[in-house]
This record gives sequence, structure tokens and C-alpha cells, in this order.
Amino acid sequence: MKTVSYKKILEKKLSDPEQAAEYLTACYEEGPEVFLVGLRDVVEAQGGVGRMAQLSKLNRESLYRLVSRKGNPRLSSLNSVLSAIGLKVTFAATA
Repeated sequence: MKTVSYKKILEKKLSDPEQAAEYLTACYEEGPEVFLVGLRDVVEAQGGVGRMAQLSKLNRESLYRLVSRKGNPRLSSLNSVLSAIGLKVTFAATA
């Protein structure tokens, strides 16, 4: 039986904006570091850092820093990346 890398399966799922939104929401609930790792996964699934830098109009170096484990993205940079992916931030009241 041929095996498939989980990374390939994850990339395929995260290329869909709906799946990416659910994944990032779950990552965000786990904490900032997990969210940034999740964002990096989504960026890779959406064509990689080079493509995302072009779409978000951020330079590659800034984007690499943004999605690193120790990243500390500005809201404007995060918004640019999410917009390029086809996502937006929403807020909901907790019960």
C-alpha cells in the first residue's frame, strides 16, 4: 500500500479557503505560537511565501518573519496576508 504524506493531505485541504479558515480558527484557539505555525501551513498551501508576498504586497523577508514561530506580526501585515488568502478576521461574543 502506498502511503501519502500528511503534509500533502494538509496542503490540499488548506488550499480551500473554507478549510483554511476553520484550521486557522482552531490554531488561534490554541495560542499565538500555534496560530503562526498554522498561518505558515496555510501560506504554503496557497502557493508559498513567494506567491503570498506578491499577493499581499509584503516583501518576502517580512513575510518569513511574520510566519515564523517567534513572529510578532503587525495587524496590518496579518490583514494583508489573510486578504491575499481570501480570508478576513471576524469576532463573536462568547456565551
